[in-house]
Amino acid sequence: MSPIDLRSDTVTRPSPAMRQAMAEAVVGDDVYGDDPTVRRLERKAAELLGKEAALYLTSGTMGNLVALLTHCTRGDAAILGANSHILNYEGGGLSALGGILAIAADDSTGVIDPEDVRHHCRPPNVHFAPAKLLCLENTHNRCGGLALSPEQMAPAASAAQEQGLAVHLDGARLFNAAVAWGRQAKEYGALVDSVQICLSKGLGAPMGSLLCGTDEFVDRARFWRKRVGGGLRQAGVVAAAGLYALEHNIERLRMDHELAVLLAAALGKGGLAVEENPKGTNMIYFAVPAAKTDALCHRCAQRGVLISAAAPGRIRLVTHCDISKEGAEEAGQILLEEARAL
Repeated sequence: MSPIDLRSDTVTRPSPAMRQAMAEAVVGDDVYGDDPTVRRLERKAAELLGKEAALYLTSGTMGNLVALLTHCTRGDAAILGANSHILNYEGGGLSALGGILAIAADDSTGVIDPEDVRHHCRPPNVHFAPAKLLCLENTHNRCGGLALSPEQMAPAASAAQEQGLAVHLDGARLFNAAVAWGRQAKEYGALVDSVQICLSKGLGAPMGSLLCGTDEFVDRARFWRKRVGGGLRQAGVVAAAGLYALEHNIERLRMDHELAVLLAAALGKGGLAVEENPKGTNMIYFAVPAAKTDALCHRCAQRGVLISAAAPGRIRLVTHCDISKEGAEEAGQILLEEARAL
């Protein structure tokens, strides 16, 4: 029997219909611009985000890295949330490969306050690395999978643009936010200069992300994709999965959100300290004694429930298309039993 895997929505497997689309994909050499399926996927993503163009990349990390390399030059600064995925979980690529200085700002509410944006846009001075870019994140992983509305994001984006900065959105799970708020993804795209969306999380594709922006920006980003080794050949096989995801799997994200609410309620009723979230999506965070974190993960795994620790004392669960209501209920019961037994 397969484990109930709540570690992340990255563990999803292609559905039979998605596999069929992959098997039937028409392909070509994408470096030459000859893969028609990749081109269709890029057009679809640009349309959904309200942008002129899009670029297909292997991962969300590559999408964010290429965005930063395209927006900034060596010695420039980028303002990022102190809790952001780019700053904490992407290997320091912006500094290692781009020579970009990261300026960490308070994003504990899920978004950087516009006054903080202005504060970090220091005046021209030979002592300061000039800030050229603001990076935002939605949904915000470390803030519990918090979904932000366009209205909540707009003040920070406007403050940056008023100071002459470009704005990039790490929208790896942006469609989760759009579904949670009942909004169109292009409403978020209108706020920023570039946006990265991930296909291999809740949307269920096996790989791939898209970086969306103007025609000119995407042309420059394509050059950076090649520089970091991301040039693709007959990529239509996997692009077909992404196209299927965008055409069929966006609205079904609502089911993941509903399942997360049910699971969180069961865990809270059972006595676990579940974090409250003003606009949750498909993530649940709860607290356990820090010294018992690894033991809980190990004991649950032995019973077929895979979970992950976001930090000592903080457990994250993520619902997705491979988790059924019955599976979530079983996982919740096992989690409660093992937590009580520690």
